[in-house]
Amino acid sequence: MNIVKRSRSTGTFAALTAISLLAGTVPAAAQSALNVNGVEIDQNVIDMYVESRIQRPIDQATPEELSAITSELVDIYLLTTNPAAEALSEDPRIKAQIELQGRAVLAQAFASQYLSNNPASDDEILAAYQEQLTMAPALQFKARHILVETQAAATALIAQLDEGADFAELAKANSTGPTGANGGDLGWFSPDQMVAPFSDAVAAMEDGAHTAEPVQTQFGWHVILREDSRENTPPTLESSRDVIKQRIEQMKFAAYLETLRADYENQN
Repeated sequence: MNIVKRSRSTGTFAALTAISLLAGTVPAAAQSALNVNGVEIDQNVIDMYVESRIQRPIDQATPEELSAITSELVDIYLLTTNPAAEALSEDPRIKAQIELQGRAVLAQAFASQYLSNNPASDDEILAAYQEQLTMAPALQFKARHILVETQAAATALIAQLDEGADFAELAKANSTGPTGANGGDLGWFSPDQMVAPFSDAVAAMEDGAHTAEPVQTQFGWHVILREDSRENTPPTLESSRDVIKQRIEQMKFAAYLETLRADYENQN
């Protein structure tokens, strides 16, 4: 973002300052000199800006990175401390943007702190996993489908299947869905992965059978062939732990936020 030209001496000083920061031995003169138009750039601001740019801890930055990125930061301060920018800072919409961005950063920091202080316990994770097991479908299904726009078109396809037509070939020729080119093959899936009318229809069929009537969903009209079924093997606790932990902690935070909302509504 080097959009402001500076003298060779200024660029050299920024590079020397950046290298000193990397070494962790920033001389007092250099620290006080990193001052733009009377505004001192706080060390925390420098660290955070560098880390946001290199996407790793500042102590892993190279001298070249620190020099270039510190120079960018000086550019930002040069732009935002000139009189024209200070006048812009009084614009109501820009003030609103600054306010919102500051609140968003603070809210995110608070949420991170709350989650860190209220982690999901092993007992909570185990209880959630066991509840998940009780809700898991007993079977998985392997199926094909043909998706068409009208009930009449679906009914006509079922009539052809009743007469012995090949399901995959009909799907390739007629299905408007993305699996049409593959003969309507959906592979293996659990009922909870499909919309209810579709999964209900598949669960009610026998292996090797196709639907006797078209099935309607929000996507259109389906003709379905249930090719096979097998016992559903749920994921292990260890493979599910991270997802369950995240879900529990999100629920805790949502519950906490709900108490804040309730308090707010009671006060107003």
